[in-house]
Amino acid sequence: MKKFFDKYRHLFEKGGRLERWYPVFEMADTFLYNPLHRTKGTTHLRDGIDLKRIMITVVVALIPCTLMAFYNTGLQANLAIAATGTENLEGWRHGLIQAFGVGYDPHSIGANFFHGALYFLPLYIATLAVGGFWELLFSVVRKHEIGEAFLVTSLLYPLILPPTVPIWQAMVALSIGLVLGKEVFGGTGRNFVNPALFARAILFFSYPAGISGDTAWVALDGYSYATPLASQSLSGHIDVSWTDAFLGFIPGSMGETSTLACLFGAAVLIYTGIGSWRIIVSSVAGLFALTFMFNMIGSDTNYMFSLTPDWHLVIGGFAFATVFMATDPVSAAYTDTGKYFYGFLIGAMTALVRVVNPAYPEGAMLAVLFANIFAPLIDYLVMKANIARRAKRYAA
Repeated sequence: MKKFFDKYRHLFEKGGRLERWYPVFEMADTFLYNPLHRTKGTTHLRDGIDLKRIMITVVVALIPCTLMAFYNTGLQANLAIAATGTENLEGWRHGLIQAFGVGYDPHSIGANFFHGALYFLPLYIATLAVGGFWELLFSVVRKHEIGEAFLVTSLLYPLILPPTVPIWQAMVALSIGLVLGKEVFGGTGRNFVNPALFARAILFFSYPAGISGDTAWVALDGYSYATPLASQSLSGHIDVSWTDAFLGFIPGSMGETSTLACLFGAAVLIYTGIGSWRIIVSSVAGLFALTFMFNMIGSDTNYMFSLTPDWHLVIGGFAFATVFMATDPVSAAYTDTGKYFYGFLIGAMTALVRVVNPAYPEGAMLAVLFANIFAPLIDYLVMKANIARRAKRYAA
């Protein structure tokens, strides 16, 4: 394979017949093999990891959440079918299930995985195509290398969506999110907000019916089920156990339901140095502090005040957003001290949106986007404070 790349490299380099498509050639070559380019001079630190290795590590960290997206999506759909006794299901997904004889038994791991895959894979393939198209287009026009970050964005995006979202709506929102949230600012490494979350926000405000309400979270037409957060907000009651919420066997966005899977991802990202433990710990501290305070205050009219901090940690998208979105090294705070403030802001904002605004019980998405915008200001204030302390110390 390496000989193949070396043999045809000259066709894609400057002056070659296929020069325009060098970004595509370079992407395939450096994805499989370490690049041969070496920085000259003594002004750069050497490190064994590069952008591609970072992205591959994030994908590895996402594997448990992805597997849960397959299994839990199918499990919730099969449980709903068993509970309602629905028969004569129509559509291409049910046609495939019947053709392969998989069935709808919620106790069958294979049936749950197969059913869930029929919802996750089409959405993932569509978002991968959209992400690849825009990355390729801007790379060819700008004549720079293709950033493999779109592979991660295209995986993160379907994981934070409900299984019933129309694919075309998801594709439109992702296109807008990638172009306006990343590409217009110069592409990978220059975006100031997380593109996947930005696309989800666009989808939420553009097509709210497809990503909210009680019929979006279980993949069965006409089946209505409120998420635990929505149920708590409306009735003050959650009909799932804390253990099931922690493990992820509850309705919700496909890859966000399992706090346990997110903890595995956090361990991988922290161990490899890609994710910041300061951001994760301070985010949890911010959520815990504010929700504990609200719980102590209490309310006779707002049921969210009675929800304890341990529940806030395992329901909704907070765990996933904290581990995989807030730690995005491009859009997060850069300074170590700033990361504490940045993370605490995310946790506190999530609690505020969930508890104080009963019309919108999930707040992690908006909290991370809000913190992304303020990350440069946080770093600026931290550096100004450091400069002031140094000046005062040397003046003494």
